[in-house]
Amino acid sequence: MAEKDYNEWLRDIRALHKDSLELYKSVNIDGQKESLKKLEDETMKEDFWQNKERFAVVNQNISRLKKKLEPWSYFLTTTQDTIDLMEMALEENDLEILDDSCKTIRILQKKFSELETMELLSESDDVSNAFISIHPGAGGTESQDWAGMLMRMYTRWAEKHDFKVDIIDYTPGDEAGLKGVTLLIKGDYTFGLLKGEMGVHRLVRISPFDSQSRRHTSFASVEVVPEVNDDIEIEINEADLRIDTYRASGAGGQHVNKTDSAIRITHMPSGIVVQCQNERSQHKNKSFAMKVLKARLYEQEKLQIKEKKLEKIGEKKDISWGNQIRSYVFQPYTMVKDHRTNEETGSVDYVFDGDIDKFIYAYLKLIKTA
Repeated sequence: MAEKDYNEWLRDIRALHKDSLELYKSVNIDGQKESLKKLEDETMKEDFWQNKERFAVVNQNISRLKKKLEPWSYFLTTTQDTIDLMEMALEENDLEILDDSCKTIRILQKKFSELETMELLSESDDVSNAFISIHPGAGGTESQDWAGMLMRMYTRWAEKHDFKVDIIDYTPGDEAGLKGVTLLIKGDYTFGLLKGEMGVHRLVRISPFDSQSRRHTSFASVEVVPEVNDDIEIEINEADLRIDTYRASGAGGQHVNKTDSAIRITHMPSGIVVQCQNERSQHKNKSFAMKVLKARLYEQEKLQIKEKKLEKIGEKKDISWGNQIRSYVFQPYTMVKDHRTNEETGSVDYVFDGDIDKFIYAYLKLIKTA
């Protein structure tokens, strides 16, 4: 590398350090540190452990704040150290240190983009766990297989982030894939990160189920709603519900074939149908299904409020989850493209292995600047 190139890298890291300090101040990291200290001080009080509900809330908030604040200390320290190291290496013309510093800068640039994106998650529900439901479109086995591929993609994404995945309901496909699945992905900011995945996903490939090896286009819908807290007030009239029991299928253990423990609840005014089969107890499945119904009604209410606000300012946008948001193409070329942000990649296999953060971050930046 020429010395001019190294000086350009030095300017880049100085600019990055400046940008990070500005973002640090704008999102009030010092204030959040103070909030963390107050919560930790609260845990030192003698009577703190006696209130189990408060104990759970405080510990959850401490964990969330630590997870958010710890990367900042590392980032600011590392950017300043890199600046100091590059300045020294330029004076001494130490090419090995300069090359290593340039590699560090690339990593820091990516890390800053992630930190910046996390600060975009400022809505009240963003911190929540996420229910994600996947349903195939028309097309039989081909679409059912596509829905199964999406389930694997989101499961692998969750694993990469150390999030926990619970299968709430699962109906296997006739020959491959699935007819429907609902997952609960548990982890800090899972709803905020996944909310942009809501919509129709399109697959183009040579079908492995077509004896003539023709190209097929398949669709599957993805719905994402936050897991709501018990203190969220959503009125549900028991008279509006139709509750059916059935014998569970798929993941869940041998008991699923022996008892009618699975629950299906239909909320007749909205047409929303929820199912749960992950528990052995019919009572527990009903309780969890009601929680999923509450979450979906809450999200529906939020969308209606958003629509009304857009109408008031003379701007009508379709905010339903029935729009095609992303295409995954295997044939005649390989590409995954998000139609909202124009973010794309040719690394299709990596995407199906859960590497979807670039699409998630691009969407969050888009809605923040819209």
